[in-house]
Amino acid sequence: MTAPLQRRLLAELLGSAYLTAAVIGSGIAAANLSPGDTGLQLLENAVATAAALFTIILMFGPVSGGHFNPVVTFVDSAFGGISRRHALAYLPAQVAGCALGAVVANLMFDLDAITISETHRATPAHLFSEVIATLGLIVVIFSLARTGRSSLAPAAVGAYIGAAYFFTSSTSFANPAIDFGRMFSDTFAGIAPASVPGFVVAQVVGGILAFSLIRLLYPDITPEEAADAVMPHGEGAEAA
Repeated sequence: MTAPLQRRLLAELLGSAYLTAAVIGSGIAAANLSPGDTGLQLLENAVATAAALFTIILMFGPVSGGHFNPVVTFVDSAFGGISRRHALAYLPAQVAGCALGAVVANLMFDLDAITISETHRATPAHLFSEVIATLGLIVVIFSLARTGRSSLAPAAVGAYIGAAYFFTSSTSFANPAIDFGRMFSDTFAGIAPASVPGFVVAQVVGGILAFSLIRLLYPDITPEEAADAVMPHGEGAEAA
C-alpha cells in the first residue's frame, strides 16, 4: 500500500460506510419483503452482505488494504504490514464510516437518521460465537495474505461472512467498528448499546487467538516472502 495516508483513511471511511449501509439496508429491506419469516430475512441479509463485501473490498482494497475492521488492522500491524501509527489512524476512520453507513441506511428507507437499537444480543452463546467468527475471519484473511493469494481475499471473505451468518448464533458481526455503527439503527441488523462492549471484547479475543494460530501455521513466512510466494495471483485486497 503506497497511497498517502489521507487517501487510505478516506478509503477506509467510505468502505466502512458502504459495508454498514449494506448490512443494515439489506436487513431493513429483508424485514419489509419477508415479514414474519426470520429465516428468509436472514438469508436475504446474508447474501446481500456477502456480495457487497466482495465488491467493496475490490473497490477500496488497492488503496488502503480494504480492512474496514479494527481487528484486521491491528493484527496486520502486529505482523508488520502496517505501522502502529497508521493503524491508530485507521481506527477512527473505520468507526466514523460505520456510523455514517448506519445513518445512510436509515435515511434510504425513510427512517429517522438515528434510531438507537433495542436488540440485546450479548448472551454467552453470542459472545462465544463472536470469538469463533472473528477467529475464522482473521485466519482466512492472513492465511491468504501470507501465502501470496491476497487476490482471493474479496471472494473468500465474502463467502466466509455469508456462511458465518448461519453457522454462528450471533450472525457473525466480527468487527468492533460495525458493532458501533449498528447501534444507530433500531432495525433487523441493529444491536443494543449495552451489548456492544461484550461483542468488542469477544472480537478482540478472537483476533488474538487468530494471530497466535497464524504464527503457528505459518511461522517462517514474512510479509516480504509472502509477496514472492510460489502461487501469486497478482495484486489485490489485503483484508476485509
